[in-house]
Amino acid sequence: MKFIVDSDKSFEQVCEDLESAVKQHQFGVLHVHDLQATLHKKGIDFANPCRVFEVCNPKKANDVLNQDMSLNMALPCRISVWTEQSKTHIGMISPKQMLALLSDSDALAAVADEVEQTARAIIEQAR
Repeated sequence: MKFIVDSDKSFEQVCEDLESAVKQHQFGVLHVHDLQATLHKKGIDFANPCRVFEVCNPKKANDVLNQDMSLNMALPCRISVWTEQSKTHIGMISPKQMLALLSDSDALAAVADEVEQTARAIIEQAR
């Protein structure tokens, strides 16, 4: 259910390259959660940089929501960049597998497959 790749790039470079790749694939970055900064603000000394990018393709989101409005809870897609043991990782939860747990619609499965293939391409490009 998890798709994770390693990168030889720095954390910051992967984050920059991810934002660029998202745009090149007609997705948009809706928000970036900087978990390390958020935890620091709460007084927790969290050592590992970690950013969660909320990404979306408006047409695909519309396709999903027009078929099942309750799936708004599964949107947008999230791609994470983090370091662990001095190694940079990029990952996501499989949209296809997650949607399969929430719906048995063949049409939605097709949309999830397209989104997953694009998200994997984005991750590979940022890698």
